Amino acid sequence: MALVAVVNGPNLNLLGERDPRIYGTAAWEEVRERLERLADELGIEVEFFQSNHEGALVDYLQALRGRASGVVINPGALTHYGYSLRDALVDLGLPCVEVHVSNIFAREEWRSRSVISPVVRGVVSGLGAHGYELALRALAGLLAT
Repeated sequence: MALVAVVNGPNLNLLGERDPRIYGTAAWEEVRERLERLADELGIEVEFFQSNHEGALVDYLQALRGRASGVVINPGALTHYGYSLRDALVDLGLPCVEVHVSNIFAREEWRSRSVISPVVRGVVSGLGAHGYELALRALAGLLAT
């Protein structure tokens, strides 16, 4: 069974609490439960990891070598400057889908640039927590082909 890692960067542990006008009201536990049910439906396994520290995210991605088939990642603010995270994704060599709960292109100008987007297969942005489910479905489809 394919393993997909769902990886969250800084501040995403506060999903559901942090500025609900921008990030919505769904708590991470809710999102995680929906993803677990969807993974069962899709016939894949999911593993979750969150850190507020770029180095911990890099270490986690490196540890996925030989274990995972793909990655759904919400890099949080590291989207805009996380070059070591970008390199870790490239070095991992797995299909990845980037997720953003808010529409990064409709916010402050500095948020509209992602250093991660050029090295992933696709990006889901601005569809709230539902974006994680869309990303997981897309990645499952990529893995099935």
